Amino acid sequence: MARAKVSPWGFVGMGAMACLLFLDLGTANIAPWWVTVLFVLLWLVLFAIATRWFVPHPDRVPYLALVGFLVWLPTVVVGSSQLGWG
Repeated sequence: MARAKVSPWGFVGMGAMACLLFLDLGTANIAPWWVTVLFVLLWLVLFAIATRWFVPHPDRVPYLALVGFLVWLPTVVVGSSQLGWG
């Protein structure tokens, strides 16, 4: 019996999701607590989607981490410069 070929993109995406969690939790040092809570809630939603897509659509999983990063980056940059966080 032949094995199905496993796409590496699901693993790449999950690794990126782990990195995104560290970014989100690291925000607690520079942002108000509620911003960190919102980031973690967003991460939980993205992680739930990533686990659902891991087998049927592994090539989509890295995009979820990218979406999380694209929300995190401008929020932290604008918050730090315009709102005076940290």
